[in-house]
Amino acid sequence: MRTEFTETQLKDPAIRRSNEILRACVHCGFCTATCPTYQLLGDELDSPRGRIYLIKDMLENSRIPDAKTVRHIDKCLSCLACMTTCPSGVHYMHLVDHAREYIEANYKRPLSDRALRWMLARILPYPMRFRIALLGARIGRPFARLMPDARLRAMLEMAPKRVPPVSRNDDPQSFPSADPGGQVKKRVALMTGCAQKALNTDINDATIRLLTRLGCEVVVARGAACCGALTHHMGKTTESHAMAASNIRAWIAEMEGGGLDAVVINTSGCGTTVKDYGHMFRNDALAEDAARVSKIAVDVTELLVDLLPEGADAFTRNAARRGVAGTESLLLPDSEGDGAITVAYHAACSLQHGQQIRTYPKDLLKRAGFTVVEPADSHLCCGSAGTYNLMQPEISKQLKDRKVRTLEAKSPDVIAAGNIGCMMQIGGATAVPIVHTVELLDWATGGPMPPALSGKLAVPDLRRAV
Repeated sequence: MRTEFTETQLKDPAIRRSNEILRACVHCGFCTATCPTYQLLGDELDSPRGRIYLIKDMLENSRIPDAKTVRHIDKCLSCLACMTTCPSGVHYMHLVDHAREYIEANYKRPLSDRALRWMLARILPYPMRFRIALLGARIGRPFARLMPDARLRAMLEMAPKRVPPVSRNDDPQSFPSADPGGQVKKRVALMTGCAQKALNTDINDATIRLLTRLGCEVVVARGAACCGALTHHMGKTTESHAMAASNIRAWIAEMEGGGLDAVVINTSGCGTTVKDYGHMFRNDALAEDAARVSKIAVDVTELLVDLLPEGADAFTRNAARRGVAGTESLLLPDSEGDGAITVAYHAACSLQHGQQIRTYPKDLLKRAGFTVVEPADSHLCCGSAGTYNLMQPEISKQLKDRKVRTLEAKSPDVIAAGNIGCMMQIGGATAVPIVHTVELLDWATGGPMPPALSGKLAVPDLRRAV
């Protein structure tokens, strides 16, 4: 794509990066085939290619964003399916992030929009505030239909029926390796997140049990909290960078103290952002430290594949050491009692497109003895996308309904996913229980049955008294 930025404009590192991305685009339109909003709305400006034209015009002319440009960019999910499809390597994520930052700095949104975005930015990244908000939403849920704004209705309707108690496992501390031989294979920092600590404490608990069982010392670093993704995707760079900087300092302190082999992330939306810290801070005093953190950041499934390289029997041997029955108990009976539990695997966009991790979760589940199926159009977004389901509820609902239909068409016993946002989005629209991938792997290697499955699967608990 031809660009006409001036030399003065190109002195700005953000403009220079966007210019590189724009020049890589060849207008081929392959991205439109996998863009969820283009498929739903049929408007070229609601496709990556259309948004690229809008962003180019806005940045090149250094103009105040107009309502039309903002509307179409706001409708972008940042699912990044376009990056998987693009044959030219256009880094759309960095471009749309820059556009959002530019809009936030130069466009005055309507009062209702500003108030909503302010509220989300000051509640969601803070677990205790979020817990209080969820409790309030439960009280207000019966009155959701009376809300004049569809976004407020969506917030009330999405509030879970139950808010779990605080897990003390999320407090800063260290969990020693539980390897029977006392071996410490890796020392890792677990990112416990923000919204996940309020919505579902079972995920971090299962992750800690599983990693320590496999010989890891797991550290919850003091000072680490929200990754900054929620505010980053709103264009609120100052706030998102402050959160990210806290994480960088916390993990660098661990790296220079007891040492770290990895920063482990079990929420793929966070993982995509943490892996991008090196880019986010490339012109900052923290550039070197940010790059060091990004280099060792891994999704939990990347680490698990490394810890279990021997093959399927590794699960069996580990379970046997824990006092769990052998292979026969890993091949779990389904609700009919005549085969393995069928797991419909939902591929979160931030994992399959943002981090390009597609096979590890499925491979691990299969090796643990589960029958794994995938829905049709598994590359398409479920409509969660961070705060998207709250700010664009109508489009989000259409995507959610489509995703649930394709998952239920596989008649699974359980749905597995690697991102809390997807789990909440899908779980609120189906009777099929949904759990995190690590919860199933923890169960298969001697941990408890995931609480979300209790009473919903006619199978015995896998554990035996040790």
